[in-house]
Amino acid sequence: MNTHVNAGQRLDNMPVGKFHRRFALLVSLGMFCDSFDNTLSASVLASMLPTGFSTLELNSLFLSVTFAGLAIGASFAGWLSDRFGRSFAFQLNLAIVGVLALCCAMAPSMEVLIALRGVMGVAMGAEYVICYGMITEFIPRGRRGRYLGLLGLFGGLGVSLSSLLGWVVIPAFSWRGMFVIGGVSALIVWWVRRGMPESPRWLESRGRYEEAEAVIQRMERESGVSSRQVSPTPVAHQAAGAADEKAEWVPITVLFSRPVIRRTLMALVLTVTSLFGSYLVTGWMPTFFVEQGMTVSKSLGFNAAIMSGFVAGPLLCMFVVDRLGRRNSLVMFGTLSALFGSIYPFMREPALVIAVGFILVATVSSFLTLGLGTVPEFFPTAFRFRGGGFAQTVGRIGLIFSPFIVLWLFSSYGLLGVILTLAGMYVAVTLFYAVAGVDTSRETLEQIVPDGDTDDVPERTQSHA
Repeated sequence: MNTHVNAGQRLDNMPVGKFHRRFALLVSLGMFCDSFDNTLSASVLASMLPTGFSTLELNSLFLSVTFAGLAIGASFAGWLSDRFGRSFAFQLNLAIVGVLALCCAMAPSMEVLIALRGVMGVAMGAEYVICYGMITEFIPRGRRGRYLGLLGLFGGLGVSLSSLLGWVVIPAFSWRGMFVIGGVSALIVWWVRRGMPESPRWLESRGRYEEAEAVIQRMERESGVSSRQVSPTPVAHQAAGAADEKAEWVPITVLFSRPVIRRTLMALVLTVTSLFGSYLVTGWMPTFFVEQGMTVSKSLGFNAAIMSGFVAGPLLCMFVVDRLGRRNSLVMFGTLSALFGSIYPFMREPALVIAVGFILVATVSSFLTLGLGTVPEFFPTAFRFRGGGFAQTVGRIGLIFSPFIVLWLFSSYGLLGVILTLAGMYVAVTLFYAVAGVDTSRETLEQIVPDGDTDDVPERTQSHA
C-alpha cells in the first residue's frame, strides 16, 4: 500500500478549510468550559458565606486545592498525551470535568466539595495544556496566530459569562446551579467532539503511518486539496527508519538536556509571566480599588468595565498576530503591558482609570494567549505536551504562592510597587525573548531541534516532530 504521510509539511501547507474551522471551534468550546468552571469559584464562594455552608478558612482551602489540582493536571496532561495520544487525553479530561462538576453540585458539605474540586482541578489543568497543544499540531503555522486568538477569546468569554451567570443564577438557584451549568456544558461539548481525530504528527511519530495518512486525507478532502497534488511516498521508503521512529520512550529528562534546555527555560519564563500577570490583573484589581478608597459597588463596576479587555485582547490577536508573526507580537504585547502597567498607578481620573486599565488587561490577556499558545511550538512531537505541561506546572505552582507575594508587595510598597513589579517582569521576559533568536512563526515543528549539539537528544526527536 502506498501512503503519503510527511504529516508536518502537508499540515503546514494545507489551506484552512471546513475541517480546521470545525476543529478549532470544538477545541475552543473546551477552553470555554474549562475557563467557566475554573472561574465560577469567585461568585460561588462569596455566596456560601452568608448561608454558613463555608467559612473564609474553607474558602481559602478550596482555592488552594484548586490551584494544586491545576498544577498536577498540567503535568499529568503532558505525560498522558505523549504516551497515549492527544485525542484520548483530550476527551478523558473534559469528561472528568463534566462529571465532577455535577458531583460538586450535590456535595453535602464543604469538605466533600473541596475534595471533589481537587480532582476536578487536575482535569481542568490538563485541558488547558491540551487545548493549546492541539491548535499547534493541527492548524497550519501561517494561520496559527488567528486560531490561538480564537482560543483565548473563548477563554475570555468563559470568564465573563461565569461572572454574569453568577449574578443571575445564584440568587435564584443557589451556588449549586453554577456547577450544574458548568457540568452539563462540559458533557455536551464532550459528546459533540467525541469523533475528533488523533494528531497525524503524533501518529506518524509512533510509526502508525496508515492512521496518520487517513486523518490527513480527510483533512485534505474537507480543505479542497486533491490527493494528486501531493507526491506519494511509499511506506517502504519509510520502513528503513521505522525502528528509529518507534524507538524507546523519550524520558522527561530530555527537557534539561543540552540542546533543549534553552527552549525549556524560555517556556518557563513565558508561562510564569503570562499566568502571574493574568492572575494579578484579574484577581486583585477590585481589592486594589477598594484599598484606594472606592466603595465595593464602584470597585466592581470599574472592574467589570476593565475586564472586558480580557475579550478584546484575544480578538485583537486574531487579526494581527499572523501578520506580525508570533515572536514580534509577543514582544509588542509584552512591551505594551510593561508600558501601561507603569503608568496605570498614576491614573486618577475615573475615565483614565478605566481606559488605561482596559488597555492593560487587553495587552496582558494577549500576552497570556500567545505565551501559552507558543510554548508547545518550542518542543518536538515526542515530548511536546510534556514540555508544555511542565512549563504550566511550574507556572501554576507559582500561583499557589503568588497571593503571599502580592500581599507583601502591596503592604510594603502599595499599588505602585505591585504594578511596577509586574511591569518589570514584562520588560525582562520581552528582552529575553527578543534576543533569544527563536521565531516559531518562521520555524516548522519539524525543525525545532536541535539548538546546537544534538548528542543528548534521541534520534527520533531530531528527525520527526
